[in-house]
Amino acid sequence: MKTYFPKDEQLQHDWLLVDAEGQTVGRLASRIAQLLRGKHKVNFTPNQPGGDFVVVVNADKIKFTGRKLEQKVYTRYSGYQSGLKRISASRMLDTHPERIIEHAVRGMLPKNSLGRKVMTRLKVYAGPAHPHAAQQPQEVELN
Repeated sequence: MKTYFPKDEQLQHDWLLVDAEGQTVGRLASRIAQLLRGKHKVNFTPNQPGGDFVVVVNADKIKFTGRKLEQKVYTRYSGYQSGLKRISASRMLDTHPERIIEHAVRGMLPKNSLGRKVMTRLKVYAGPAHPHAAQQPQEVELN
């Protein structure tokens, strides 16, 4: 019995549309990570980027459970002394809501070149409008 590896031209990358309105951040991010990796497909291969393009709209209407909106802190470091920046989840939701979903999904993908390549297929928008209408994305229910 031989192991089957699909070729790059055999991999089909569909466009999926996900509405984040009223969704919990972690549950939404885990489902998006599965779609990006291609785990919902029959020909899933762990070492190949066989997933779909995912367009997320209404990122500004996501929900946090518990008191995470006040207590959760996103940090980044510039590399210089006193270059540590700390931003609360509520402020991040006000200023850059798409970064919340991108950060959560990135944490659920592999930490290697495959994860970086898969992450380029994620498109997140704060409002309901997106510029990918020409690709005709299919609506996906995440329940």
